[in-house]
Amino acid sequence: MDVFRVFDSVNYIENMKLGIDAVGTGGGIVEAAVCYTGDVSDPNRGMYNLEYYLNFVRQLHSLGIHVLAIKDMAGLLKPEAATMLVGAIRQEFPDLPIHVHTHDTAGTGVASMLACAKAGADAVDAASDAMSGTTSQPSLGAIVASTTGTAYETGLDLRQVQTLNEYWEECRGLYGPFESGQKTGSSDVYVHEMPGGQYTNLLFQSTQLGLTGQWSKVKKAYAAANRLLGDIIKVTPSSKVTGDLAQFIVANDLTEEEVIEKAETLSFPKSVIEYFQGEFHCCFIELLPL
Repeated sequence: MDVFRVFDSVNYIENMKLGIDAVGTGGGIVEAAVCYTGDVSDPNRGMYNLEYYLNFVRQLHSLGIHVLAIKDMAGLLKPEAATMLVGAIRQEFPDLPIHVHTHDTAGTGVASMLACAKAGADAVDAASDAMSGTTSQPSLGAIVASTTGTAYETGLDLRQVQTLNEYWEECRGLYGPFESGQKTGSSDVYVHEMPGGQYTNLLFQSTQLGLTGQWSKVKKAYAAANRLLGDIIKVTPSSKVTGDLAQFIVANDLTEEEVIEKAETLSFPKSVIEYFQGEFHCCFIELLPL
């Protein structure tokens, strides 16, 4: 492995220093990530504004990272926000490679990745058409076709991309019985902010917990759980804490207000208790082949 993506689920820089130092000492490429949540294009969204992200990137840059990753784990990076965020980082750090990772839950992934490219991103993640969309990455074929003949042309041959896609179309058909059942995109991700990697897992878990037919309630409870936890950044493992609390709220038929009122008498999930006790280790390293 050549590239090591180091991130912390709540963007706590102190947790990332050991991983960054270890990868650097070992001769690897340090791709440090800033986890994205909220909406920098909405001045009323709260604490996760443009200056919040720029300050965090400044701290990462001072540690001598090689690549900056923007980890948009829930697919919340709207096109306008992408232009603002990537553009501001590029202006301040003209020589820092920027790699954007996203999910296409709301269906805006292609537009957002094109906006990232125009704002100065060096690489964006995409998936073969047959495996793209919804909680996966945006369509590779769509990005290739959309940039053909422009200054952002990928250099990929769309016909060859489609040949590869034919293989994955057949593969996906074989594994169809094991899919979650999600058929379309869902723009309510901008409300509940559930990460793409958790969305389908939580949908399956809710069924296993006897919450069949209550998926809409789980999503609303996820937004409530996020507020109760302090509007946290949600990625492994903080997303699990939020999901566990959301299922707990639905299973016990609680309102957001009742959780606060009855907090001293409720048997909260272990993960929620451990989170508030500070027992969660939130820094992760992802291995990426060059």
